[in-house]
Amino acid sequence: MQRLPATHTMVELCDFRTEKIQEAGATSKAAYDQWKAAKPARRHIKGLLEQMAPGRIRCMYCLDSRGTDIDHFEPKARTPLRTFCWDNHLLACSHCNSNEKRDAFPCDPTTGACLLIDPTVDDPADHLKLLPRSGELKWHTPKGQHSIEVFGLNRDELQKGRADACEMFISGLVRWHDQVQLGKTEAAMRTAIRLRRSDFPEVLRTLEGLAGTPLASLLEDRHFPEALSAWTAGPDRRGAAPLPCRGAAVPRPERY
Repeated sequence: MQRLPATHTMVELCDFRTEKIQEAGATSKAAYDQWKAAKPARRHIKGLLEQMAPGRIRCMYCLDSRGTDIDHFEPKARTPLRTFCWDNHLLACSHCNSNEKRDAFPCDPTTGACLLIDPTVDDPADHLKLLPRSGELKWHTPKGQHSIEVFGLNRDELQKGRADACEMFISGLVRWHDQVQLGKTEAAMRTAIRLRRSDFPEVLRTLEGLAGTPLASLLEDRHFPEALSAWTAGPDRRGAAPLPCRGAAVPRPERY
């Protein structure tokens, strides 16, 4: 997902708080105190993050639950002076932020590089692969491995949610294709919008990656390969203008 530019007001509010942290010795306590007191800055930060969030203001890590928390990608305790840095803020659900990640920030012991996926910087497809039928994520880089572990991306409810989303997207794409073929343009448009706004957008994008491949025929609905090919062919064949798929890039698909 693309990070939006910070507003002038937000920059001024955040710079003011960073100066306060510096004056207090740049300690973790100073960072926590200033963050707690900075209601206007937090309001601006969260509002901008919500504009960037996938689906219906989903968590930028699991893409399932509603994003309710401002997460500091690099924790306040580790780098107090980055507490109000805009490029260090992500929107997370309370589970990913408080129950899973907390202050974890694994780094490469040799290079010092962070070993977590930042969805505003990294393409998750470079690090993760998705099994749509089971909803399980697999990793193929250390960054993918640590991200799955730190954010709990394979917890039961997420795997079940992705698997259910796979079934929903398959039936939804077939329904959309039927509407297009019957000339029901407005209905097709509404269906397309609902599909694009559904939770687990990475599942839809994984299915889109199967278009024109033998893997599409492995799915149970025999009408799905044709519907998927039409969906990915472009707006001239969809009967509905394509909508941007918001959120993190999708992991690569695998066999089911």
